[in-house]
Amino acid sequence: MTKPANRLYFLDAIRAFAIMMMLQGHFVHALLGDTFRDQNNSIFNIWQYFRGITAPTFFTITGFIFTYLLVKQDAVGLDNPRVLKGVKRAVKVIFWGYVLRLSLYAVFSGTINPSFFYVDVLQCIGTSLLVLIGVYLLTYQYNKILFQYIVLGLGVLIFVLQPLYGKCILEFLPKTIANYFTNRNGSIFTLFPWFGYVCFGSFMANLFVQYGKRKLFYSYAVLVLLSVGLFLVFFSSSSLMFLYNTTGVVVFKSVAYNNFLFIRLGNVCILFSVFLLLKDYMTNPMLTKIGGKTLSIYIIHFFVLYGSWFGLGLSRFFYHDLTPIEVVLGALLFVTSICALVLYYYKYEEKLKFRLHIILDTVKTGYYDVFTIIKNGILNTYKNIR
Repeated sequence: MTKPANRLYFLDAIRAFAIMMMLQGHFVHALLGDTFRDQNNSIFNIWQYFRGITAPTFFTITGFIFTYLLVKQDAVGLDNPRVLKGVKRAVKVIFWGYVLRLSLYAVFSGTINPSFFYVDVLQCIGTSLLVLIGVYLLTYQYNKILFQYIVLGLGVLIFVLQPLYGKCILEFLPKTIANYFTNRNGSIFTLFPWFGYVCFGSFMANLFVQYGKRKLFYSYAVLVLLSVGLFLVFFSSSSLMFLYNTTGVVVFKSVAYNNFLFIRLGNVCILFSVFLLLKDYMTNPMLTKIGGKTLSIYIIHFFVLYGSWFGLGLSRFFYHDLTPIEVVLGALLFVTSICALVLYYYKYEEKLKFRLHIILDTVKTGYYDVFTIIKNGILNTYKNIR
């Protein structure tokens, strides 16, 4: 089977890397014993640092891939088929974000568990896609360059203003809505600042579509991404302090003192540059399949690790209880098993659906036969009595 000529396989590889990092990160974070969470241990600190790259990578790659597919279409605005597909995808992701947090025990007790209303990564990604589609519809059909620089400006603005909106409680809003903007009620991810990474990914995608066919583009892209990444990691804080000293705007100082957003964006840029440099070696079909099934992998891992509806996941039995050796071996087995299970399902999806259909038909027929026997028995008994 021939491979699509213009498919960016390194994006699939980055997405596969990010989902596997997320799997092991969640496993270790949930199950590693408290006595081994030593902040003075260099190995634990290195793991913790690289775990922090996972979410920024996910949001950035989400904005990149969606925008890349969106702006490559000849049609614009609502005529672009990717708009409707994007809305459907966003709604599906948000739906699963809520469903995974539902407790059946609470439902059968006549209540809804409070954590059901927390906003997690899926709701945040889905909402970010809807906002990005809105920005596209408002700008791209009128000016392609305007869309490109508006998403860049939004990304910068969201990161710079984080100290201001990060303290908001938003008590005037219903908690279900407020949870998208503040983590004071228990939300894990909020629209801001995470939509900022989606915006930066969108901006990069525009550049790839605009200049991607030019000679030596990818060589220059590696150098630019690496340079920008190193600058953000090592010099963004001092640059923000320079802006504060020059302008007197206090928010620059606040960001510089807690500069996790720009530094993590730098990490993502460096990661992109590495994968882009190795793009010719990133065409393995396994990486493509894993990178294309991230939602399914996330859903399955949530059930296995956290128990989801039933609360009977691994964390129920081994929460903060494993030794480093156990957690390393367990994480390897966990990542391998979840990915293999999802890929196996999609490989034999049609056969499995066909067999499931047969089983359901058999069950229905069995119920019908049992019901018929019982009904005939009652009728015969009634006749004999009479």
